[in-house]
Amino acid sequence: MGKLEGKVALITGSDSGIGQATAIAFAKEGAHVVITYHTDEDGGRETLQKVEGAGGKGLVLQVDISKEKEVENMFDQVLEKFGRVNILLNNAAIDGQGLKVADMPTENWDKAIKTNLYGTFFCTRRFINEVRNQKEKGKIINVTSVHEEIPAPGTAEYCASKGAVRNFTRVLALELAGEGINVNNIAPGMILTPMNQEAIEDKATRREQVQHIPMKRAGKPGEIAKLAVFLASADADYVTGSTYVMDGGLMRSMGQGA
Repeated sequence: MGKLEGKVALITGSDSGIGQATAIAFAKEGAHVVITYHTDEDGGRETLQKVEGAGGKGLVLQVDISKEKEVENMFDQVLEKFGRVNILLNNAAIDGQGLKVADMPTENWDKAIKTNLYGTFFCTRRFINEVRNQKEKGKIINVTSVHEEIPAPGTAEYCASKGAVRNFTRVLALELAGEGINVNNIAPGMILTPMNQEAIEDKATRREQVQHIPMKRAGKPGEIAKLAVFLASADADYVTGSTYVMDGGLMRSMGQGA
């Protein structure tokens, strides 16, 4: 315990799922946590309650990360409250809408790219400059998906944005390696979060879906959070530019039985 003692961590999309689990895990390790939500204020407040229950201090902010001015305002509020920021977890994202490219309105494409890619860019750029001003080390963790590599029909906007974030992570790692800012990404497979709400609510659906996973189960948000703690801590000071896949072996099984 105490691996993140005194650090300030900003976690986008921390009103539920992976973001919420990571906020709690960071608080248990001594971090102050900035919790953000887009529309689910109750979820953000619930995360704050759990962060405080874990012994941490928190700040809840409503933000649409696809809007540059809102991101800038968010960072201004973080600095006013805590005076610094040391860890950025870019987690907020929207899923694919099940439409094939030929049928996809431009608005759907724009919304996913602006949120998943531009939002990550806006948050990361400001974070880098704040860490430089602080003259401290920093950690950036981008949550992508196995769909950064695995294509899925009907989710072109999601897959394209996640693949872009993976390469964005790698470029950043090279640009920032000499400054003490580590940049890595976590690529989850099927995790029991609101993005997989049907599988959470319907055991039959879940049993069917996990048959493609060698471990024959979905992952839990808390399992991703444990990896995020490692990447945010000094234990990972020599790790940068890496993708950590947590998918129960799903990616390794692709193509089997063909």
